[in-house]
Amino acid sequence: MAGRPSGTSTNARVLRRRARNNVQRLREEQLLTKAELARKAGVSPLTVSRIESGLECRMDTQRKIILALGLTPSDRHRVFGRGNAGRAP
Repeated sequence: MAGRPSGTSTNARVLRRRARNNVQRLREEQLLTKAELARKAGVSPLTVSRIESGLECRMDTQRKIILALGLTPSDRHRVFGRGNAGRAP
């Protein structure tokens, strides 16, 4: 189609993947910067930014973030909400 931006379908997919989480709130409560959390978790600061903006991440990355925040894997729903892991109803 003429006049339609080429990245429209990609942008729509990205918007659908955004999920609400509490990573930024929990990080700020502990007075951590994104770089500090990234270092503790063993991920890049860009990964932390993407997660905080609501993009999905792998289960292993979720586990690293949870542990870096001083929480346990059973706190997963407190950090990432119920819709992000397991994909089961």
